[in-house]
Amino acid sequence: MRELRRLVRYRQQLVNEARNAKLRIRSLLREHRLRTPQRAWTRGWLTWLKTSNELPEQSRWLIDQHLANIDRLRQAIGGTEDRLATFTAGDPLVERLLQEPGIGPVTAWTIRAEIGRFDRFRSGKQLARFCAVSPRNASSGCRQADAGLIQAGNRQLRATLIEAAHRLARYHPRWSALAAALRGRGKPGSVVAAAIANRWMRWLYHQMQPVARVA
Repeated sequence: MRELRRLVRYRQQLVNEARNAKLRIRSLLREHRLRTPQRAWTRGWLTWLKTSNELPEQSRWLIDQHLANIDRLRQAIGGTEDRLATFTAGDPLVERLLQEPGIGPVTAWTIRAEIGRFDRFRSGKQLARFCAVSPRNASSGCRQADAGLIQAGNRQLRATLIEAAHRLARYHPRWSALAAALRGRGKPGSVVAAAIANRWMRWLYHQMQPVARVA
């Protein structure tokens, strides 16, 4: 588990670096008030960015460096994902996770690395709290209210589960129905995704128990 966790976290570091490089490029374009002709990071947009002569010499050089760094990071991310796929080949829990709607390889690797065994938790509620997708209570007297999600827990795991919840809300009938019901009660999108992530992990806890005993 420690080795898998190192690989998963290293991949996330590379993803964060690539995102930061993209943000720096967008910041340079804003500084020069350049209006991009197409949606950012499409193939046509990248062609325009690489060939545009509207930038001063030094800014042009900086953008070229950032683009080269992004290409290098993409290759490193691909290499790390190949290594993760090889390392987890035959893992029964990863294979079971990949059978669930809304779970792709990266989500499965992250869940396996950060949660480990599902049977080490006493309940789905305890698992959801570990994943930091449980609501934080802010009730006082007769006032009942939530104050967002709990602050403890693994933030990267929570971010991965929230992303998965957004996919489930769009494509899975069970969770899209829940999302529609919550939106009908006036809940914002962030609250809807957090609620789905919470209930999904509590449900997943029971689904993974047969596999957890042999994983």
